[in-house]
Formats: sequence, structure tokens, C-alpha cells
Amino acid sequence: MNKQIKSILLLFFLVIYTIGIAQKKEKLNAIYSGIPWHDDKGNTVSAHGAGIIKDNNRYYLFGEYKSDSTIDFTGFSCYSSSDLYNWKFEKIALPVQESGKLGLNRIGERPKVMKCPKTGEYIMYMHTDDLKYKDQCVGYATSKTINGVYTFQGALLFNGQPIKKWDMGTFQDTDGSGYVITHSGNLYKLSDDYKSVTEQIVKDMTKHCEAPVIFKKDNTYFWLGSGLTSWERNDNYYFTATSLKGPWISHENFAPKDSLTWNSQSTFALPIVGSKDTTYLFGGDRWAFPHQKSAATYVWQPLIVKDDVLSLPDYKENWQINTITGEWSNLTLKGTIIQNSDTKNIKYSDNWKKEPTKDSFTDNSSDAKGASFSVNFNGTQIGLYSVARPNGGYAQVEIQDAGGKTIQSNLIEMYCKYPESSLKYLSPILNKGNYKLIVTVTGEHGNWYKKDGTGFGSTGNFVSVDRIIVK
Repeated sequence: MNKQIKSILLLFFLVIYTIGIAQKKEKLNAIYSGIPWHDDKGNTVSAHGAGIIKDNNRYYLFGEYKSDSTIDFTGFSCYSSSDLYNWKFEKIALPVQESGKLGLNRIGERPKVMKCPKTGEYIMYMHTDDLKYKDQCVGYATSKTINGVYTFQGALLFNGQPIKKWDMGTFQDTDGSGYVITHSGNLYKLSDDYKSVTEQIVKDMTKHCEAPVIFKKDNTYFWLGSGLTSWERNDNYYFTATSLKGPWISHENFAPKDSLTWNSQSTFALPIVGSKDTTYLFGGDRWAFPHQKSAATYVWQPLIVKDDVLSLPDYKENWQINTITGEWSNLTLKGTIIQNSDTKNIKYSDNWKKEPTKDSFTDNSSDAKGASFSVNFNGTQIGLYSVARPNGGYAQVEIQDAGGKTIQSNLIEMYCKYPESSLKYLSPILNKGNYKLIVTVTGEHGNWYKKDGTGFGSTGNFVSVDRIIVK
């Protein structure tokens, strides 16, 4: 091969390499609570009622792959990440079955996976039910690999009978023993192969207590739970004990009273053990009925744990966790701020105004269906800060490229029982260029009812803009 051909080939590969580097997208560098997350394919992460397991230095997130149109079981999803920030969609780990407890017109909720120390199998546990929540039980499925397709095995049996409970979770102790937790304070010890229950070690420890979670720090066990308010958020509370058998001591809320656990419901607590510290990550769901697939988000926060006292003293919108050292730190989102009064950069349609409210916020808002505002920007990312209120509704958020093509679309919710301003949307990291953000009032809001007829949800369709940030 002569020198000229070698030079041409070298130049060709250099160009290809350079293009690849230029097109390589920057990764997220933090946990952002309360906003839609996007996976490696640009789709909204859908993994609610979730659990996380670490396997071979990678984190696997299993959750409910929700629908916007039905409460029916639509499969359990699996995502993976090396840093807890950037998530790869692995697959639907457990799809809808042809028949049976996880077949059509059935409920499947709160999947949790543990690896059995004795067999090396991965066991997934979940709540199964009918659509009226009258046929509840704890079921289980198995897989030889963490990210495989799990085989549903049926009901988890105790004394030959299914466990007739709904909200559930799991706990694996430091000695490798496995447990299933259910609502109302019930704790069951699993057999060595994790496929049946050998004994019930706690029975009806408390009333109600949905979304149960147990974790351990040193010699203290913490049991977290939620009140019964359907899809509404509430002040979650906790219990402590030095033995799983109890006695369990009741404590107050672990987030400030009336914060509604920063608008979330517990689903897991993940110890991130590092070389310098251990951070206990609280995982919570911020439900957005009925748009659970599109608009429901996640509230992940670092728990403060000291002796037998547990707290989430303030809300951290953005924070970082070093999975090597186990240390966490706050992160301030930096960029160019555009205030809502900047009509040069924010183009409003009719019907946007500053509503007279009793709170101190000065946002612009509208409840007129189809009302919108837009922002042209040059950069790699854009975020929307809005005020959520008891009359908040849904907003459609779109990102268009320079050619007017919609490249990203999300539904976000602006409902909260108390007024609060926070980051509601942050786009995926884009290739640097010219884009347009468009936010539109959908004219919808969420309402739902408990079995006893108690109503919850928003009183209006308002969409708000407090400020915009551009990176």
C-alpha cells in the first residue's frame, strides 16, 4: 500500500472519529427530582412503585411500566445505570401474561428484585390483583440473569396459602436472609430459596401504612410507610427497632409536616455504600393520575440518618452522589435565567397574566386550553421553573429544532396541595444549536376518588411559568 493511500485512509478514519466525538452526547451529572427523566433512547423513564438492586457495579431499576389510559398491568420495566443519573432501557422484564394473575385486565404493582444467595437466582416480587382490588396477593417471578425476562411463578405461599395483601416491598438483611413486607405492618421471612415464606415475624404492627419500606443502618432497622390517600401525596412516617421482630417504636414524619414528603410516596430506600460514607437514598413516587406514564415523576432524596432519627429536612431539586465514596453533595443548576416578565425572549399567546394569589409568587399563568408561550434559544439544554398550586393542571412541553421538527415532547403536572416553585422540566442534553421551547395549556387536571368516595386532586387547569433557564 503506497503512502498516498495510507494518508487518505488515515484522514478518513480521523474524520469518522472526529464526527463520532462531536456527536457524542454529554451525560447528566446529577439526580433531578420531580421532573420527567429520559432514558438512552430519549423516552420518558417509566418505572413506578420501583425497587433498585446493585449487581456487578451497576444499578438496576425495576418498576411499573405505566399507561396514561388504564390502570391495568402493562408490564414491569427494567432500566440500568452506572451512576444513578443516566438510565439505559433494558427491556420489559415481566410482560403481560396470556392468562392468570398478571394477565389481561389485572393489576401488577411495586416490583422488587432480590438475588437469592443460596441459588444465585434473581427473584422478583410484586402485588397482583383484579381491577377492583378484590383479589390481592403477593406474587413472584424468577430469572437466571438480572436483566433477563422473568418467568412468573404465581402466588408466594405461606402455609400453602397466598398472602392476601396489596402494597408490598422487600428487604434483604446483612446475613442474606430475605423478607417480604406488606401494608398494615406485616413482615414475612422467606425460605432459603426465596420462593416461599417460612414464618410471619411481624403481624399487623400498625394500621394502614401503605408503600412499606425497610432498610438497616448499623444495628437499627427503619420501617417507612405512607398513609392511605389514594394517588394523593401525604406525610410519610416511620418506625424503628433493633430487631426485625420488634418491638417497633413509632415516630413522626421524616419530612417536615405538611410537606407531603416533598410531594411523594415511599417506594424504596437504597444504601449506597462507599469507601468514605454510606448515603441512604430515599426513592419516592410523585403520582400524576391519570397520566401516570407521561407526567408522574420521581423524588429521590438523600436521607439524613442519625441513631434512630430519620429526616428529609429540605427538598433538594438537584444533587450528586459519588457511588465510589458514598458521599453526596448539592448541585446548583447554572445557566442563563429568563424571567417570566421578559416578553422579548418569552412569547405569550393571549390569556397569560399574573393572577392575584395569597402566596408570594409572581409567576405568569393561564388556564385557557390551548394558551401557550415559547422561547427561542441557542444552547444544549433548557429548564422550566413553575409554581404548582391546588388549581394546577397539565402542560404539554415540546422542543423543536431549527427546522421546526418536534424532537422532544413531555406532559408535566403543576398540581400541589400547597403553592411551591421548583424545576418542573429539564430537557435532555441536546447537540448545541438553535431550538424552540413551547409550553401549552392542555385544559386538563387530575381528579380521583378513594373506595369510600373521598375525592382528591386539582380544582383547576392552571399552567405556570416562573422562570426559564438555558444552558
